[in-house]
Amino acid sequence: MRPPTPKPFPEPEIQQIDTLFERAGLRRTLRGKAGVTTRMRFERSTQQELISAAPLPRIAPNGVQWLAVPALDKLKWLWHGFSTRRGGRSRAYCADDTQGELNLGFTKEDDRETVAQNRRLFIEAVSGDPATPLVDVHQIHSNLVLLANSADAHRKRPHNADGLMTDEPGLLIGIRTADCIPILVADRKRRAVAAFHAGWRGTVQRIVESGIGRMRLQFGSRPEDLIAAIGPGIGPCCYAVGEEVLSSFESQFAYARELFREVYDSDPVRNKYPMLFMTQRAPGHSSIGPSLHLNLIEANRRQLLAAGLRPRAIHLVGACTSCHRELFFSHRASKGHAGRMMSVIGIRTDAARQS
Repeated sequence: MRPPTPKPFPEPEIQQIDTLFERAGLRRTLRGKAGVTTRMRFERSTQQELISAAPLPRIAPNGVQWLAVPALDKLKWLWHGFSTRRGGRSRAYCADDTQGELNLGFTKEDDRETVAQNRRLFIEAVSGDPATPLVDVHQIHSNLVLLANSADAHRKRPHNADGLMTDEPGLLIGIRTADCIPILVADRKRRAVAAFHAGWRGTVQRIVESGIGRMRLQFGSRPEDLIAAIGPGIGPCCYAVGEEVLSSFESQFAYARELFREVYDSDPVRNKYPMLFMTQRAPGHSSIGPSLHLNLIEANRRQLLAAGLRPRAIHLVGACTSCHRELFFSHRASKGHAGRMMSVIGIRTDAARQS
């Protein structure tokens, strides 16, 4: 006796199953084989299509070249700035026949006093006074955001965190990057500020969303009063990642797949003779396409929107750090031999007299 023919699932239930598959980035096979699924394709691009032009930096009287946001410049009570690699005294990461660079991280390859001098130059460019206190943190790729005050500027060992906030005048707070995404936020009404360091791990842990929440609790900030600037970081043109990163984002964000795309190498030789460039590296880590690329800048813009900021209050600064190594330090492009840039924000000492 033949077994009874199984009844097909009702169409509404099939649609529910397809919806669940789609959320997981999967598509049900239509060939009748039970349990077989295929991963949905991402939007595809070439690397050249994703590259953006480098911004034009400001040049301070002391020679430091840095980036500022016109929308934040309008807040006369505010200091802010994103550093570049140009205009400092460090020689650890530049050619012998070039000028010194503005490394602002206490890296093992650079002299500590030279870095301290670079920091004074950058602080002077932003605030006008090289003695302005600066508070930074020992970054651990977390979602930890701390309240900063002037006493923190004199600590021998900074706190472990990836974000800072303050409403104390006369103080700069800063985070360091060399591919990760720096985000500066200012409350136009409460006159409070914050700085966040967002690598992919911090982004998955929602450091920006949680940081805005901390500002609401600590200062009474309202999202509609906030203005944000996303600084230079590695762009989707260069940020190839592996499946583990995709899985981490999919576990946290319903829109995760919109942050990724498949990027093909635009080198005509590689495209014509792909076998010459074959590797045994995992997908997303090979130098030939297609590789899976993450738009970390867009991921953090989405978090600012989710936290309640208005789209027009979010400003993008700079370009890809890996593409524009003449202007920025890039940890990935230099294979780990890189200095650090710094993004700072603060409330002017004379803020009470500023409109």
